[in-house]
Amino acid sequence: MSDINEMNVGVRWYVAHTYSGYENKVKANIEKIVENRALGHLIFDVRIPVEKVIEVNGGVEKEVEYKIFPSYVLIKMIMTDESWHAVRNITGVTGFVGPGSRPTPLTEEEVNALNIEEEVQVKLSFADGDTVDIIDGLFEGYSGIVQTISEDMKTATVLVRRGRRDMPVELECNMLRLASKNA
Repeated sequence: MSDINEMNVGVRWYVAHTYSGYENKVKANIEKIVENRALGHLIFDVRIPVEKVIEVNGGVEKEVEYKIFPSYVLIKMIMTDESWHAVRNITGVTGFVGPGSRPTPLTEEEVNALNIEEEVQVKLSFADGDTVDIIDGLFEGYSGIVQTISEDMKTATVLVRRGRRDMPVELECNMLRLASKNA
């Protein structure tokens, strides 16, 4: 496998393909091997790109992580025979991304596009036009139709029927729950 040493282009990001659901195990095993075999001079960082989403349903906020690229792990390393074998022989790794058995490093543009920094997004259980139940505040017990949702996903304008009129009311999203379809 001496052609791996010939491919050495310095410290670059490479992508390892894993079995589905093995990403975290592979990451932990790579980090353990780097520590045990003193490979810190060859393997510098291991990342699993995730998107953190805050799902809001009925006033309950829950932070959920979704893998952006399921079955892939990003590794910042110097590609040598030793580092290639260390990663390739981990249980759950099926190989590196690249033609045949030749790992291909990510370009600077690809690394920048991945924006490995973590970003938190909010995901609501309802959208514009959905019927929601108001579960807290002055209008608790009423239902209404979502007219608009703020850009920061913290408040929503809901049309609430009071008497014979629809009244727009701005409420915090954690005060709302998607109305059940059976009601």
